[in-house]
Amino acid sequence: MNQYAIGLYEKAIPKTMSWSEKLLCAKDCNYDFLEISIDETEEKLSRLNWTKEQRREILDLMRNLDLPIRSMCLSAHRKYPFGASEKAVRDRGLEIMEKAIAFADDLGIRIIQLAGYDVYYEEGNEKSRERFIENLEKATKMAATRGILMGFETMETEFMNTTEKAMQYVNLIGSPYLGVYPDSGNLTNASLLYNKSVAEDLETGRGHIVAMHLKETLPGVFREVPFLTGHVDFEGVIRKARDLGVRRFVTEMWDVGKDSWKEDILFANKTMRAILDKQN
Repeated sequence: MNQYAIGLYEKAIPKTMSWSEKLLCAKDCNYDFLEISIDETEEKLSRLNWTKEQRREILDLMRNLDLPIRSMCLSAHRKYPFGASEKAVRDRGLEIMEKAIAFADDLGIRIIQLAGYDVYYEEGNEKSRERFIENLEKATKMAATRGILMGFETMETEFMNTTEKAMQYVNLIGSPYLGVYPDSGNLTNASLLYNKSVAEDLETGRGHIVAMHLKETLPGVFREVPFLTGHVDFEGVIRKARDLGVRRFVTEMWDVGKDSWKEDILFANKTMRAILDKQN
């Protein structure tokens, strides 16, 4: 049995490609699974309304191509956050959560990565945090019923940009179905703000880290930084993650229209696997 699994973030692949092409791309690039994106766009949200037949078609593709979808990046709560001031927005966020959990159950997705925001497009306050906790508790009970793990992504905003901050809510809810799914790049940027190493911060999540996003960043830059051109110490981060029992990793990157998009995916897999293999 392999000592780790490494997945590819769906948005690394051109969105014009079919599901068959996306799964084949991940397989051709030596990945173990694909992480599906459910973001705030209607195009991505509509996936949660797929019929049973559409879901069976995806399951058949995964089996036939021998490349599964095994995690979900659920960033739709940026637009529909649990702590929103408007009840209609909070209700929509819970509806999305319920549908996403059922979708994951149907497709065999093991882990849902939650966006660590109480609110995003409005100012947060004590009330938004109270509403966030109330609805997070509801969401966790939904996930527990289906046996789906959820993990907070450590974000680029002050609310939850470290493992330590995410753990405040994990400990408050106290469920085995809620943990942390940290982002190596965001943690590296946060380490500059708080003068605390990424390894020290990850240690605060011991026993509760369900997977990790491997992403490159630069100070103040959180997206679209090519692997090994930024300041993330991937070897140190992966070493600490392995020490904490983490065995599932996803390379997070985006297709930005470059002709070399597939070569970039191959490079990410090759470099991250080399570090992971070194840790075995």
